Amino acid sequence: MNNKPSCANWPGLLVAVILTAGCATHGDPRDPIEPFNRSMQKFNDTLDTYVMKPIAQGYQWVTPEFVDQGVSNFFTNLGSIAVTANDLLQFKFKHGGQDAARLVVNTTVGLGGLIDVASRLGLEKREEDFGQTLAVWGLPDGPYLVLPFLGPMTPRDAVGNVVDGFLNPISYTILPARVGLYGLRTVDLRADNLKATEVLDEAALDRYSFIRNAYFQRREYLVYDGEPPLREEEFEEFEKELEEFEQESEEGAL
Repeated sequence: MNNKPSCANWPGLLVAVILTAGCATHGDPRDPIEPFNRSMQKFNDTLDTYVMKPIAQGYQWVTPEFVDQGVSNFFTNLGSIAVTANDLLQFKFKHGGQDAARLVVNTTVGLGGLIDVASRLGLEKREEDFGQTLAVWGLPDGPYLVLPFLGPMTPRDAVGNVVDGFLNPISYTILPARVGLYGLRTVDLRADNLKATEVLDEAALDRYSFIRNAYFQRREYLVYDGEPPLREEEFEEFEKELEEFEQESEEGAL
């Protein structure tokens, strides 16, 4: 598999997700327990609206940008342990060496991961996890699930999350520190995605279908290192929708 693309490729992916999610229908075979999942998403959305989003907004308001970035870098660096391990489990030895180098450089020169020195040296950040490793090994993802507090996932990725958790040093700290660090990571991640959720709320005709489709597309995107196979019928449909989207954009600009 090839190197993962940079963040510059994500706007195109977002357009594709919006187009496909906007015309989504019920009865998706990947989602056999949709009524349950919808109720769980409603619960999670309510929790986010009244608890997580206000906390994240407050965190973002009181935290200087350089501190916020340092916190994000710190948790990303800890995650590099699992990334490197999964590189090797997927037989991506070159990537494994590069991600191991990222970990060493950022942990030492980057002051425990607070500063992302490795990216400045050309060591690209990648996303690998045990859920992707299981996919590479041929394990199907299974049905779509939405769990309270945890959000969307599949059985394969749920197992992957557990395994990756054992590779995170936070899991081996004392309980108060573990709760505090995982809580900070959750708030920091939510704060980093405040703008993304605003786009979602504005673009999605059906929020549930949008999130479900985006989840599967993103996971496939990661498993195939940014180059997922595009089925012929999907390509024709996407090409047609993209052409209509461009026409509407041009008409709106006139």
